[in-house]
Amino acid sequence: MAKRRGHGAGGIYQRESDGKWCASVDLGFVHGKRRRKVIYGMTRNEVTDKLKAIHRDQAAGINVATGRQTVKAFLERWLEVSKQRNKTRTYEGYDRIVVLYLVPHLGHIMLGKLTPEHVQTMIDRLALAPNTVRNIRAVLRRALNQALKWELVSRNVATLVETPRITQEEMSALDEQQARALRRVLKGDRLEALYLVALSLGLRRGEVLGLRGQDIDFDTATLRIAQTVQGTRTQGLIIDTPKTKSSLRTVSIPPVLLSVLKRHRSRQEGEGIDNPHDLVFISTTGTPLEPDNITHRFKAFAKAAELPGDIHFHSLRHSCATLLLAQGVPMYAVKDILEHDQISTTMKYTHPTPETMRDATAELDRLFPEDEKEELHEEEQNIHSAVVNVVIDR
Repeated sequence: MAKRRGHGAGGIYQRESDGKWCASVDLGFVHGKRRRKVIYGMTRNEVTDKLKAIHRDQAAGINVATGRQTVKAFLERWLEVSKQRNKTRTYEGYDRIVVLYLVPHLGHIMLGKLTPEHVQTMIDRLALAPNTVRNIRAVLRRALNQALKWELVSRNVATLVETPRITQEEMSALDEQQARALRRVLKGDRLEALYLVALSLGLRRGEVLGLRGQDIDFDTATLRIAQTVQGTRTQGLIIDTPKTKSSLRTVSIPPVLLSVLKRHRSRQEGEGIDNPHDLVFISTTGTPLEPDNITHRFKAFAKAAELPGDIHFHSLRHSCATLLLAQGVPMYAVKDILEHDQISTTMKYTHPTPETMRDATAELDRLFPEDEKEELHEEEQNIHSAVVNVVIDR
């Protein structure tokens, strides 16, 4: 009569070749194929204990089919999927972080054994800017979220670690006087309209460079954002759709900017340059403009206009929000112009100018009735007289 097997001991056998005890475990289907795992031990009890541990994990919903997959192997596979799902620049950002930081620090660890301590140790050792460290953690978190969906891990350990605190850097913006100084410097330049579009409408750099002739309706004074020009490491300059559907939008063009755009169109037509992409702003050879060149060139204009040293191209987007607010445009309207999801984001783009601060404090005058103003005036006069008397006595 066969000996009754203990719970969890099914399928255990002893190899004749070396005397080791073994058991085969059905792991189910992994990536479309049924997988089995063989476990070994020097005794039957050792194998029995390993079997029970696997069964407990399976009952808890933990995927035990990761085998010997390292973090490096998983991240490489995740990048292949990300390349199909994301835009080129997004994928390149993921790839750079994986290659430079995640693989060197975590790549050798088994995916199923990756712990919060492993990730925290990496973060603590990275001698980088806090914002960069947060980006690295964010990429790992996104990758491990995919591992969760694939049931390769039971938790996302990247969510359980702390990153350095970021001190919010104050973004500079132009006030009205500075904006006029910049416009005087730009006047007559071949790309004057490019920078004024960014300043007047708050468009992102790639959105400005992606504008086509068909996107500007001079009759209705509207401008449509439908594509972008982006620089990539692997493909050079590419023309692509905006990152999100909400970025596809139409904005009104103010009269002054409309005149500038008309002059730009006439000037560009007079150049007789072949423009196969129908872009509003092109190089002297008809190709899309290099984004970094536009940024560097702006720094020269900013210096000529004697603007602060921390003013750069993206400051034009902040300046647009600030100037609109100074003109009394409601915050919710500024939010829609800049294409922000939340008004809290727009508030970070607006910076009070001396003029708006003066107008705001002037509103306090309305809080005081006329009789209280007279009392305040008399009190100020008494204080002034007392000060004068002290000065004279001395």
